[in-house]
Amino acid sequence: MSLFDKMDVSGHEEVVFCHNQDAGLRAIVAIHDTSLGPALGGLRMWPYKSEAEALEDVLRLSRGMTYKAAVAGLNLGGGKAVVLGDPKTDKTEVLFRALGRFVQSLNGRYITAEDVGTDVNDMEIVFQETDYCVGVHQVHGGSGDPSPFTANGVLQAIRACLRRRFDDEDVGRYSYAVQGVGHVGLHLVRLLREADAKVLVSDVDEEAVRQALELGCERVGVDEIYDVAADVFSPTALGATLNAETIPRLRCSIVAGAANNQLADDASGDELERRGILYAPDYAANAGGLMNVSIELEGYNRERAIRMTRTIYYNVSRIFAIAERDGIPTWKAADRMAEERIAAVARLKVPFLGQKPVRFEGRHGNHHPG
Repeated sequence: MSLFDKMDVSGHEEVVFCHNQDAGLRAIVAIHDTSLGPALGGLRMWPYKSEAEALEDVLRLSRGMTYKAAVAGLNLGGGKAVVLGDPKTDKTEVLFRALGRFVQSLNGRYITAEDVGTDVNDMEIVFQETDYCVGVHQVHGGSGDPSPFTANGVLQAIRACLRRRFDDEDVGRYSYAVQGVGHVGLHLVRLLREADAKVLVSDVDEEAVRQALELGCERVGVDEIYDVAADVFSPTALGATLNAETIPRLRCSIVAGAANNQLADDASGDELERRGILYAPDYAANAGGLMNVSIELEGYNRERAIRMTRTIYYNVSRIFAIAERDGIPTWKAADRMAEERIAAVARLKVPFLGQKPVRFEGRHGNHHPG
């Protein structure tokens, strides 16, 4: 399938290939849909096996960001950037500065942020060359680490699930199997333990597990986490952990976590539904980080970010209502909720054409990236 055919199928507006031989930069920026506003999505750096693999990833991820922003109620579209390279060995100042100049050339249609393989230090460099970068350090008016906000959003999704399944939102009354206690997972565990909930954890990182145990959690093996009897299973590590092999092993009533792309395929979502396991669609549950950085576009306020993540409770509840209304699984209801909002707003205005947000006026003075 040609690139244009792929864009036709996925509905992408724009795909930009960025190359700077001197900087060692090979990157792809994909803008999926700007009906709701400028495309916002992270900058991922990964040692892809081929350019084709990188293209597939950026197309998939950017489309996912459109749906995440739409369900979150944000006036943003979906985009993503991927850099072909090993984040452990290939990072340089000139590489990220070159990438920043390409982002600037898109005139605000795409706004970047940190993602897998990049961090706030890399964003500091990108930030030197573009007005369209969020998730930077607080000294620049940024929001810093988004992990606590992502975790708080997942907690709101869990509360919505508890209300739906048990007609009760008392987090501390139930038990949780948390798969992955990295940055987001550890913050989630802390919130659960503050409610005095029983929490079982697994992770390949011994230090991460140690910190979770200090919070009063119990440890189980990395593979055994699927077999734990718990009210809520929370995938908060890698994607595609819910699949034909793992779902039959689950002994939970609810699945709600922070990992991206939790379902290996659509059939996995259908199987959760068939087994009577209530699923909080991942991109609805983990939208807290996106909500947090989006506020930087208007002038960051931490209290406002915390309040915004609480709306995830209502977003997930609405997904359940749509699923019941239309007689469909919750994963499909989330897609429908996003598509209905995008279609409604798209009838009101043309795609976002690019303009400098008010916050960015004069931030760098008169800089003109070359």
